Amino acid sequence: MTKLFFIRHGKTKWNLEGRYQGAQGDSPLLQESYQEIQQLCSFLKDYQFECIYSSPIKRAAITAEKIAEGLRLQQPLEVKSISELREFNLGKMEGMKFTDVAQRYPQELEAFRHHPDKYDPSEINGESFPELFARMTPAIKEIAQQHQAESKNILIVSHGAALCAEIRHLLGYPLADLRAAGGLANTSTTILETGNGENYKCLAWNKTDYLERKLSDTDIV
Repeated sequence: MTKLFFIRHGKTKWNLEGRYQGAQGDSPLLQESYQEIQQLCSFLKDYQFECIYSSPIKRAAITAEKIAEGLRLQQPLEVKSISELREFNLGKMEGMKFTDVAQRYPQELEAFRHHPDKYDPSEINGESFPELFARMTPAIKEIAQQHQAESKNILIVSHGAALCAEIRHLLGYPLADLRAAGGLANTSTTILETGNGENYKCLAWNKTDYLERKLSDTDIV
């Protein structure tokens, strides 16, 4: 059985400010996020990993690189950049504060956060949930199948909104229920197990107990 460890990137300035970053927007990791990535590594050191796959967006790529450094293996883990692991394209909402989005695009925000089955991103020139799945699901299934024979542990570093939706999709949740269990925190770990790259079992969801601080609302997407 192959285990996929899905990691959401470390907390950024825009996360703290309550802004949507999306696929095009980006902001630097907070200084304390580097410490939290080390706390994450303390948990991950109990496992052996084959490699790390990462979104190419800087906040995720840096998180992946720091994980590779933090695990301090005899042979450094290779970080492979996969464009399909990037965050949702949120169009016009990117860079905007959540409070401003709520005023300007209330229908899109409400659907995106709470009713994915009703989300229509055409007004904001964004990406739909089916479009996200069309690019992300084949990439993850290919990763799982590539390592199926070795039954290895694999790290996948990506983004909160994309990971939350995609993981639930892999588990077979209907579109309307993708947000039923809430979102994912910065520097969290969610673990799925698969024997064939097609069927998945959730072993841990949004694990953050290795972090030394109390989480706030700005940590969850």
